[in-house]
Amino acid sequence: MTTKQHAIGSGFGVRSTTSDVLAGIDLSGKLALVTGGYSGLGLETTRALAGAGAHVVVPARRRSAAVEALGGIEGAEVAELDLADLDSVRAFAEEFLASGRDIDILINNAGIMAAPETRVGPGWEAQFAINHLGHYALTNRLWPAIARGGARVVSVSSNGHQLSDIHWDDPHFARHDYDKFQAYGQAKTANALFAVHLDALGRDAGVRAFSLHPGAIADTQLSRHVPPEELAELKEAIDASPTNVGWKTPEEGAATQVWAATSPRLAGMGGVYCEDCDIAEPAPEGTELGSGVSAWATDPERAARLWALSAELTGVDAFAG
Repeated sequence: MTTKQHAIGSGFGVRSTTSDVLAGIDLSGKLALVTGGYSGLGLETTRALAGAGAHVVVPARRRSAAVEALGGIEGAEVAELDLADLDSVRAFAEEFLASGRDIDILINNAGIMAAPETRVGPGWEAQFAINHLGHYALTNRLWPAIARGGARVVSVSSNGHQLSDIHWDDPHFARHDYDKFQAYGQAKTANALFAVHLDALGRDAGVRAFSLHPGAIADTQLSRHVPPEELAELKEAIDASPTNVGWKTPEEGAATQVWAATSPRLAGMGGVYCEDCDIAEPAPEGTELGSGVSAWATDPERAARLWALSAELTGVDAFAG
């Protein structure tokens, strides 16, 4: 099977920062929406896009925390959104669409990692629900504004996707023992597959979608659910990877999603998984927490199957009929 997963020689790399990839790019008059854009990589992304002239809408579950974090960033706007609650997703989308604004950039950045077994909504496993289903529903509900803007949609995945394909027979771990890293891997695979199918559906409207691995970041809250001893083991596993490129700063970690959202080099392209500010190469079979993308995370048939499952679970599909 042929693949689009080949580096294009972007000129950037593992140590590139958001400032590097935005050099010479003017986002004045553009509207970006960044979920989770008030902490960690999301905050760096908001700061970078706003600094390049964009108006950045930051939907946040913890609105007061977002207002405080973004207080010094001109051009940042906070709204209320809980990705674990589809009623909240619908309310946010309806309010945004009522404003009549177009979306030029959507970065689905928010997420949780290796959380203890938690159920949300109708009993959904929380990592799959928040990282994937919430963003799926949000993107579909915002589709009119996304299509009008001919937006780039960026789905923040991770090399954690290499830990697990989709558990098609039991995505919510209802019948099998819960494994938080398998659940995380599944959710990150879902993030990548979401971009594959959205790109296929949206390209005729000028909408292109990308997913990415931001890199291993030492200083964010993403690992807050992982006990210190497990986190130390995880860091050892990452360090031991033969393709380990070292730990990134938040500015370096946010660079790939900013690059995917804005780079002129990606014009006319989409449906690919990126890392280190370039398109990633295929990962050898059996790779775990290394460079490259696993075949199961870029498979169009899996992507279409996941889209259908997500539409069934959420009751939302902007492309139905």
